[in-house]
Amino acid sequence: MDQECEDGKWCQYACPPGQLMAQWNPKVTTYSYPGSQDGGVYCNGGELELKVKDHKGYCYDGTGTAKVNNKASSNVAFCQTVLPGNEAMLIPTDVDGGSTETLAVPGTDYWAKTAAHYYINPPGVSVEEGCVWGSTSNPYGNWSPYVAGFNQDDSGSTFAKIGWNPIYFEDSSPFKNKKPSFGLRLKCEDEGSCNGDECEINPKKVGLNKCSTQNLKSDGAAWCSITATGNSKVIVEVFEV
Repeated sequence: MDQECEDGKWCQYACPPGQLMAQWNPKVTTYSYPGSQDGGVYCNGGELELKVKDHKGYCYDGTGTAKVNNKASSNVAFCQTVLPGNEAMLIPTDVDGGSTETLAVPGTDYWAKTAAHYYINPPGVSVEEGCVWGSTSNPYGNWSPYVAGFNQDDSGSTFAKIGWNPIYFEDSSPFKNKKPSFGLRLKCEDEGSCNGDECEINPKKVGLNKCSTQNLKSDGAAWCSITATGNSKVIVEVFEV
């Protein structure tokens, strides 16, 4: 956390993996600019001020209903955006090859009931390389090929989405015709509590900017989703292609 914030400004900070930011402007209740930038801690007269005083400090655990199962041989950096805030992908979850880690999933007590968003870097990219604003030099950070989002409602249903990153296909992107070396598969831990069709991104099998069966699009990028009910878990599998 930046301890030298400008007075009257918000200071950004990154929470540990699997946790969510607990501080925002309580007067801002919708995802709209510029209020969506008011996240972190507020600098008031040279002192850091917690705006949400009845919350859980600086960070708190998510619902625990999403995890990554990395079947690739190298680590994969899942980079969560700071929201509310500048939406930089500063919150890292590094998943070693062959291991499993929990991702932060917000419930309805999170700011404006929004979801947690992640950029998913190619295997072998460190969190130091991947969890920052990137450039067209490499498909890392905000230029990563894939994104994901998660949230849970009051009934205990976890909504999960994986998709292609829209800017991967922008005209200025040097990657738009390059197939990534890895894919994603989204499934429920308990198949009996799962709503939604097969949700997989496999560029070797179906090509660029496509999903296995669902091919919904936002900002020109394909995505698919599932819902796990009854507080059951969703799993993102990462695999090499």
